[in-house]
Amino acid sequence: MNTIVIKCGGSILAELSDSFFHSIRELKQNGYKIVIVHGGGPEIGQMLATLDIRSEFVNGLRKTTPEVLEVAEMVLSGTVNKKLVSLLQKAGIQAVGLSGSDALLLQATPIDLESLGYVGEVKNVNISFLTQLLALDYVPVLSPIGIDEELTKYNINADIAAASVAVALHANHLLFVTDVPGILKNGELLPELSTNTVVDLIGEGTIYGGMIPKVNAALSALEFGSLQEITIISGKDSLVALDGSIKGTKIVKELEVI
Repeated sequence: MNTIVIKCGGSILAELSDSFFHSIRELKQNGYKIVIVHGGGPEIGQMLATLDIRSEFVNGLRKTTPEVLEVAEMVLSGTVNKKLVSLLQKAGIQAVGLSGSDALLLQATPIDLESLGYVGEVKNVNISFLTQLLALDYVPVLSPIGIDEELTKYNINADIAAASVAVALHANHLLFVTDVPGILKNGELLPELSTNTVVDLIGEGTIYGGMIPKVNAALSALEFGSLQEITIISGKDSLVALDGSIKGTKIVKELEVI
């Protein structure tokens, strides 16, 4: 089964173009099964501010108290998830919205309860359930809320959740959809980078800010999974070029020297 996992960042959800949805239909017509994992950081931040709930970031991750977790789940699994499902269905794409805690889809463990609270990392993915949905030609749309054996829920970074799903499904492609065309240097798109070059670009400051968690998740997925490449791409345009290739910056696994 040819599978593409698409991670939509919270910053791009309101700007996804008609061309983006058309390209998903095109990929499905070309035989690909699609899974979407989405974020929603800006929406969570807005709701926390509205409810006057204080939150802070530790090493780039939102410290998640029980109060913050309740808001994160409400926003991610409610408002954001259903909005994205609705947009897909309006575009003629069969989609089903799910929380990562449904059917133990994203089984999680805490990263560091003391410093981060209920922030988790993915221990296991229920690929059996996902595969059944894909066989029925649905596009599963997952919010990154995980759950453990004690049914405790965790907020999971969406980049990490998407990478975990892609590795578990042995996906052909993992796309990080954001609000920029890919990785830029001096305003120019870098079409393909090796993992070693990405590390160098982080060190020199070409890759910075919110792009760092994306490329770190990409590097981790390439190191520990069967994926050979990961693409960072804009959701403001079509995902597919005129020649049928996927646009953006492709990060490829470094060839081992024997």
